[in-house]
Parts: sequence; C-alpha cells; structure tokens
Amino acid sequence: MSTEQDLFTPHPGSAPLASQVRAQAWMETKLILRNGEQLLLAVVIPVLALIGGVLAADRLGLDFDETAVNMLTPGVLALAVMSTSFTSLAIATGFERRYGLLKRLGASPLPRFGLLMGKVLALLGVQVLQAIVICAVALTFGWSPGGGAVGFLLALAGALLGTVAFAGLGLALAGAMRAEATLAAANLVYLLLMMGGGIVLPRSTYGAAGDVLQYLPSAALGDVLRDALIDQTANAGAFVVLTIWAVLAAVVASRTFKWE
Repeated sequence: MSTEQDLFTPHPGSAPLASQVRAQAWMETKLILRNGEQLLLAVVIPVLALIGGVLAADRLGLDFDETAVNMLTPGVLALAVMSTSFTSLAIATGFERRYGLLKRLGASPLPRFGLLMGKVLALLGVQVLQAIVICAVALTFGWSPGGGAVGFLLALAGALLGTVAFAGLGLALAGAMRAEATLAAANLVYLLLMMGGGIVLPRSTYGAAGDVLQYLPSAALGDVLRDALIDQTANAGAFVVLTIWAVLAAVVASRTFKWE
C-alpha cells in the first residue's frame, strides 16, 4: 500500500516505447502538415495532376480503355505515395541531419528503431489524408472504382510495399548526400518519374519504352494500383518488382545512412 510520501516522490525514467513512438509520429505528422513545401508535394501536385489530366483528356480526346478519371486516379494515388515516401522523407531527413536534429535525438531515450517507426507511422498517416483528398476530388469527376473489396486490399498491399521501397530509397539518398544535394536530387528524380516513370499514365502510352519502364518502382506501383482498382486483379510481376526494390532499398539504406 502506497504511503503519502510515495505519492509525492518523483519516479524518474523514460516513457514506454509505444508512447515515445506515438509522440514522435504525431510530431513528425504535424511537421509535414505545417510545411508548405511538404504539402505542395503531398497534396497540391497530385490533385493538380488529377484535375489537369482529366480536363486535358477530355479536351484532347485521349482514348483510354476506361474513362479518364477511372484510368488516372489509381496512378495519381501512386504518385501521392511516392511524393510522401520518397521526396518528402528524403528532403526532411537530409535537413534533419544537417541541423543535427538526428544527433540530438540520439541522446534521448527514443531508440533509433523508435525514431524510424515514428517516421513510418507519420508517413502512413499523411498518406491516409492524401488518399481521402484525392478520392474526394476524383469522385466529383465521376470516378467509379471497379476493384471492389478485393481491389481495395490489393491496392492497399501495393501502397504499403511501395511505401517501403520508396522510403528506403529516400533514406538512402538522405543518408549519403548533403542536404542541398538531397533537395535537388529528390526533386529531380520525382519530376522525372512523374513525367516519364509510368506512374500516372499507363505504360502502354509510352510505346516501346513501356517494356523497359516496368522495372522501375514507379511503374510497378502504378501498375499494381491500376490493375487492382480497375480490374480487381493482382499484377504478380509488378508486385515482384516492388518487392525487389523494397529489399534492395532497405539494404542500401542500412549500409549508407549516417545519423550525423
């Protein structure tokens, strides 16, 4: 039975790991949502890509197997996953290294595993918000996903696998280069993959180059989401490509990432 003296005696010590990870994830989420550049990458560019793509398809009479919004929405969702998991994560982590934030966190009770878990949970939380906004915009244009429950689960599995692959690439980039170089490289890679990586548009629109693009993580993620949300089918080849990229990126990041 505790005495009155015990009630008022301090008990110094760190919080449970789950509480530390939850607090870190909440802080990372708020930092992303409060940063204008991060919001531009996470929400504004994908939404503009969807609206612009649908309007351009109607004006130019582009011929898809599905309506323009049905064909473009899965690709834009894939673009949003890449925006947050790769570009935003790489840039934010690069500047955290430059300002010594990661080094200072190393002196806190939060272990490195907990820090990474906090970042991952923050990414997943932001991706949920991205999906809600993009799906709401797509529905206003008449989006009619044909994948059903099975398609949703396949798309969710592909998005999680894509998150692992792109997050590994982002951490590898941020851990190996200076912050300014990471900023430039992450934005350049993002633009190249968005325009020519087979993520927003189907690979068939790239002609003969589409056969080569299927080995990129961007095209594989786009293929998985399109097949899941349009035809309710699992693209086994694209899942294999994403898995290989996820494993390779994790290995490279674990060997090259520097915390200071």
